Amino acid sequence: MTEPEPISPPAHRPEHDPGRDVVPFGQAVRAWFAISLQTFGGPAGQIAVMQRELVEERRWIGPQRFLHALNYCMLPGPEAQQLAVYIGWLLNGLRGGLAAGILFVLPGMVALLALAAIYVAWGDATAVTAIFAGLAPAVVAVVAQAVLRVGARALSHPALLAVAVGAFLALALFGVPFPLVVGAAAGIGWLLGRFAPHTVSGHAKASHDADGPPPLIPDQALHAERPSLGRTARILVVGLLVWAAPLAAVALLTGTASTLTSQGLFFSGTALVTFGGAYAVLAYVAQRAVETYGWLSAG
Repeated sequence: MTEPEPISPPAHRPEHDPGRDVVPFGQAVRAWFAISLQTFGGPAGQIAVMQRELVEERRWIGPQRFLHALNYCMLPGPEAQQLAVYIGWLLNGLRGGLAAGILFVLPGMVALLALAAIYVAWGDATAVTAIFAGLAPAVVAVVAQAVLRVGARALSHPALLAVAVGAFLALALFGVPFPLVVGAAAGIGWLLGRFAPHTVSGHAKASHDADGPPPLIPDQALHAERPSLGRTARILVVGLLVWAAPLAAVALLTGTASTLTSQGLFFSGTALVTFGGAYAVLAYVAQRAVETYGWLSAG
């Protein structure tokens, strides 16, 4: 693991402005690349790596501010990827968000392409199976350790711990549909915030030494101003074009009934319902890819 580069925090930063560089952009790019090389174990492991690197070691963002961002990014979509983009934007504005998002996935994509090329070239399924069989226990341990680290800071009150336990039992023992669990948890959270606000307003445990420098983005640095309606509309239009243009191009080049077009439409719809991130949607994707579309076998 690379050592974090020392930086001198400003003596006074009364209000954080996401449009300005909190850290030098080159330094942030190197940090995101270093994080990308350590993100084994899926979203839980990725979030734990970001928490260790950005909160505990580099002290670029406060622990409570990090958890606020994580909760915000639990909306539909890949939560770890969205968290990286969001924190990158907080640190360096638009270019920071783009750099964080691209570097977060690019090394892994290159690694997977290389492994796929090796598999196609040599086709030794036994060796590949053995490698992944060896990796699987280590990845499970990484995920378990990450869940414990994040949970220890997020579940800051017995009431929140009770919600987590209840959600686990509902999913594991009673097979309650995931959207119902998410909806019930949101409702309980609203009730706790309305009638027992102390249960949801506890601060995350500080992960830096009391004598160390304060985080560059402190816990209280929430956005003071809401974006205008015009800016929101522009972002929405640009986002829809960025999504629709490649999908339309694929449909024109390969046909509306092609596998590529079907994949684009399927995963676009899946992204809208993936509350809770990748683990929550794996079963749904597996069922549709195997039983409905026949893209893969169950094995």
